[in-house]
Amino acid sequence: MTIVTATFVARAGPAHYIRRATPVAARRARGTHVSHRVVCRSAVEGGDLEYTDLRDWIATVRELGEVRDVRGADWETEIGRVTEMVHHADDGPAVLFDDIPGYPAGQRILVNAIATQRRLAITLGMPADIERRALMDEFLALTEAGRAIPPRYVKDGSVFENVMTGDAVDVLKFPTPMWHPDDGGRYIGTGCVDVMKDPNSDWVNLGTYRVMIHDSKRVGLYISPGKHGKQFQDAYFKRGEPCPVAIVVGSDPLLFLASTVEVPQGVSEYDWAGGIRGEPYDVVKAPITGLPIPANAEIVLEGFVKPGYTLPEGPFGEWTGYYASGTRAEPVMDVKAIYHRDDPIMLGVPPQKPPWEPHKYREYLRSALLLRDLQNAGVPGVKDAMCFSVGGTRLLVAVSIEQRYAGHARQAGHVAAMCRAGAYLGRYTIVVDDDIDVTDINDVLWAMATRSDPERSLDIIHRAWSGPLDPAIQPGKKGHNSRLIIDACRPWEWRDEFPKAIGPDIETKRETRKKWGWVLDGGSVAPKRNTVLAGAGTKSRAAKTAATALNQPLADDTSME
Repeated sequence: MTIVTATFVARAGPAHYIRRATPVAARRARGTHVSHRVVCRSAVEGGDLEYTDLRDWIATVRELGEVRDVRGADWETEIGRVTEMVHHADDGPAVLFDDIPGYPAGQRILVNAIATQRRLAITLGMPADIERRALMDEFLALTEAGRAIPPRYVKDGSVFENVMTGDAVDVLKFPTPMWHPDDGGRYIGTGCVDVMKDPNSDWVNLGTYRVMIHDSKRVGLYISPGKHGKQFQDAYFKRGEPCPVAIVVGSDPLLFLASTVEVPQGVSEYDWAGGIRGEPYDVVKAPITGLPIPANAEIVLEGFVKPGYTLPEGPFGEWTGYYASGTRAEPVMDVKAIYHRDDPIMLGVPPQKPPWEPHKYREYLRSALLLRDLQNAGVPGVKDAMCFSVGGTRLLVAVSIEQRYAGHARQAGHVAAMCRAGAYLGRYTIVVDDDIDVTDINDVLWAMATRSDPERSLDIIHRAWSGPLDPAIQPGKKGHNSRLIIDACRPWEWRDEFPKAIGPDIETKRETRKKWGWVLDGGSVAPKRNTVLAGAGTKSRAAKTAATALNQPLADDTSME
């Protein structure tokens, strides 16, 4: 077996594009990095993290039948159209594009990676059949500050199998799609992880910021105001210094996920991901900027953003479902080097009208973070929280409580609207009683329609935190928006006189769906007990877990949560 690595030549002069094959045994003898599969146990019994990089992850979910291969789709229109289609499909597969016209076979693009609960669970090292609330609780346990594990620097990595520097740098080497018809250009950075460092400390931040190709050696980097990356960039510019950036196009899904959630101030997403993995995340020092980059990344662009250097960027279809901002002058990154694996795989996560891929997994993760924020703020009796994907997990939120005193519902609503998980670009917060299933938007809207009254049930918060992508705010005034708190609980003063609701409680409904759901799923008879599914004997633990979940006995009384 041979792994291709890179050799760096420290000399001035012509550009270098270098490849060298080195046997694994020789690399081990030198103490350089060799990828190995790590299986780490999560707090959930039986949970395994079965991958170390994007390729491992694809192989793992492929065993579950969750990957579709598409060959021959063009980058100009077809990849974007197929991506939009699968993003809006219920339980849609991960799609791997190959044989893209105009590019060598083997240069691939993966989309819709963690858009389902099963694939999210596998990404987090949990059983594929884990229930929603158990997933949320385990996610919170995995992300406790005490679990953070700093990254481990290694000497080499597969990211250096190919190296481009100087005149050889060519961002157009990769089959970056035109994701939406009216985009201002080709966006290589949608599922990217942008590595930046605070100039005033050792804090390394990973964020996902959109990256547009200007030409073969320049890309535009747009970061929303208030984000950590923007704070770092402004700090460098205030000093009159260029801001170093490493753009990872093709990390494993866990690291991408880490870059898209609210990690506490001062905590590196590398540490956060290491805590979930149960061991340090392997990184290498980028040769030019010194930034830590994933040792097994598929593609990395390394360079600097200079103060005052801008070019027109956008428009770009964004997560609200609109071209919320037009073409504007935005900072430009000069790409000084590109590193990539053989046959690299780009991770594509282009925004779509909600709900799309990140909204589907953030519906679990941001809901969990919101629940923790409410509890940490001392709001009692909070039963559940839901950040609805149809609102981009920000614009529409519901919280259920067991009412304990007058004003309790208002307290929960105001905290949910303005805590860390809910502060940025929120709009509507609905508070309901604990007999309402907040995961069912119809149940939430029913409570709002029948238990609230506009005269007594509404509060408005003025001048809350908004952003440039808010389509409902007039251009030039997008720094602030307002929030509407809707108290859809039974009125505290006469709650005992409020009419009794018909129908079963939440737990009874879930147990009924668990036992008799096959009636709705197209079955004509109840599934047989202990039926063995084809493919249940695969090597992947995740595949075995999923097969077991699908073959639970009809009379299983296990709680849904």
